[in-house]
Amino acid sequence: MDRLPMTNHGYDKLSAELENLIKVERPAITKAIEEAREHGDLSENAEYQYAKEKQGFIEGRIAELQDKTARADVIDPTKLTGSRAVFGATIKLINDDTDEEVTYTLVGQDEANIDKGLISTSSPVGRAMIGKEEGDEVVVKTPNGTHTYEVIEVLFTPITD
Repeated sequence: MDRLPMTNHGYDKLSAELENLIKVERPAITKAIEEAREHGDLSENAEYQYAKEKQGFIEGRIAELQDKTARADVIDPTKLTGSRAVFGATIKLINDDTDEEVTYTLVGQDEANIDKGLISTSSPVGRAMIGKEEGDEVVVKTPNGTHTYEVIEVLFTPITD
């Protein structure tokens, strides 16, 4: 079974979603299905069909989250040290073309959120940053062209929303 790297923050979010699905969403959809059954002919009952589809989605998501949390290799960025960019590190960069400063944190695919500066280690930007340290050049090839950054700082800080 392949381990799935994720930060403790990402693991907590997936666990909270799983708990909500099991304790809140699953019982609610079961109740909705029971109520829809009471309306008669199931073959023409849109409420019943919708509830069954939603139940399938919920059960699929529960299975997916149970698999991911079972395979999780949880990494707490605050317990990491060093000068190189690794999974969980926060990297401050400066764009060589625009002099714009950006900050990214290297996370797993399920945690990635560009609006929050969370970059998957499997993305082009994430892959380019792995192993870099202060002063290194990061060259990123994207569909929009090649971008060059300089690493200003590598930090190991907690991830928050």
